[in-house]
Amino acid sequence: MYQTIRFEKQENIAIVTINRPEALNALNSTVIGELEQVVTELEQAVAAGEIFAMILTGEGRSFVAGADIGEQYPLDVAGGRKWGQRGAAVMRRIEKLEIPTIAAVNGFALGGGCELAMSCDIILAAGPNAEGKGGAKFGQPEVGLGITPGFSGTQRLPRRVGIAKAKELIFSAKIIGAAEAKEIGLANAVYAPEELMNGAIAMAKSFTANAPIAVKYSKACIDRGMQMDIDDGIAVENELFAMCFATADQKEGMSAFLEKRKEKNFQNK
Repeated sequence: MYQTIRFEKQENIAIVTINRPEALNALNSTVIGELEQVVTELEQAVAAGEIFAMILTGEGRSFVAGADIGEQYPLDVAGGRKWGQRGAAVMRRIEKLEIPTIAAVNGFALGGGCELAMSCDIILAAGPNAEGKGGAKFGQPEVGLGITPGFSGTQRLPRRVGIAKAKELIFSAKIIGAAEAKEIGLANAVYAPEELMNGAIAMAKSFTANAPIAVKYSKACIDRGMQMDIDDGIAVENELFAMCFATADQKEGMSAFLEKRKEKNFQNK
């Protein structure tokens, strides 16, 4: 079905792997097109109550090394605008998925790869191997190529790490490792390379163990609230908090607490 993406399910967790290792998983029009397809498949699975979390990673030694330079080189203004809009749109769709999303960054996450990782809720990074080599590498090196970040990097990076640090990284085209990414708040955690996917799956399971509607509403509160002043954000939270009381899962979660039951049978309704 896919040429450059692998899509798997482990129970109610989706695992999406960018699978173009011969080009370090660089984003060309084929990969972007297949990302659009897989996001549609994810949206449908989420709506059907089949998937409650998603992990995004890369095959081989790269997460995504960036957008394909050879494909971008001949573009004119109209072509550049169309390419930027297409990449930004699919990453916005990933960001707007109602379920928790985790980027398991196993190697290079540069340019479009860093932007793809930032479209996920959580970023987990592989540290260097036992010999001190490899590991996740983050950066927005576009200005060294004569362009700006094009898939929303100038918008998401400052929201993650602060305006001044984002300017430093973007203006300098600096590439940083996993430890610095964690230090500045870009990555949530750093794992040994061989433990990265286990860590991502364990985190995803910690999300899916809870009431799916409550998790979905919590994500909506945070994402919508960050675009509002605090009073409007509180109003959003109040409304979604109230809506939880129309769910069977609220009754199940609270009855389990009152009955001192560890087992909970959430039904996503």
